[in-house]
Amino acid sequence: MSDRHVVVTGAGTGIGRAIAVRLAQDGAAVTLVARDRARLDETAASIGRDAWIAPCDIRDRTAVDEAIAGAARELGPVHALVACSGIGGGNDEGDPGGDRFDDLVVTNLNGTYYCVRAVLRHLAPGPETRHVVVLSSILARIAVPGYTGYSASKAGLLGLVRSLAAELAGDDVQVNAICPGWVETDMAWNGLDAIAASTGGTRDDAYRDAMREVPLRRMSQPEDIAGTVAWLLSRDARGITGQAIDQNGGAWTG
Repeated sequence: MSDRHVVVTGAGTGIGRAIAVRLAQDGAAVTLVARDRARLDETAASIGRDAWIAPCDIRDRTAVDEAIAGAARELGPVHALVACSGIGGGNDEGDPGGDRFDDLVVTNLNGTYYCVRAVLRHLAPGPETRHVVVLSSILARIAVPGYTGYSASKAGLLGLVRSLAAELAGDDVQVNAICPGWVETDMAWNGLDAIAASTGGTRDDAYRDAMREVPLRRMSQPEDIAGTVAWLLSRDARGITGQAIDQNGGAWTG
């Protein structure tokens, strides 16, 4: 990854942070994108070398365009985008905050699209392959009651990836998705806490019940997903485009 500039969105926490750290360890110059500047500072400290911090809300297309343009001025043209930014949780008209469908779709689907289009305007020239990797979810594959917004947004990302892969293949840009299952992040534990609250059980009960649906009987670690991203950005993955890689411990094998 030496001499390559990678933009990682959602780099302040969880999977995005693990990906940014891994790619920096592999030699990439990394731009860190998320809303929370303090968390991006923590990621930069974990990297232990210079990283460009570009705080912005990916729902704001103008802010995204400005952030990516600034990153390209600082670190040079972009060789890869890893789009991890997103929000989770259920949505229902009866929720205290109201139905979150619009916020889920605008953040996860629209926001990712804004990031892709901004990066494409600052893409590094060939001859080496350039990349877009999008983080979708197992919930793009399976049905979970009460998660219509999250599932729709993550399924929409798979359509986005397939179309972009076809659109950009002639320019030697590979576009792929990863669909994680349970990954040990704050978002996952928040989801388990919500399950526990709805069932009257404990967090441990919710974890045991969730892992019964996972043949490997464990959550993935953020670093596991980072390893898959590193492979997709490597020469070993030449010819892989328009694909959705399911990394879920065997929970979905369709």
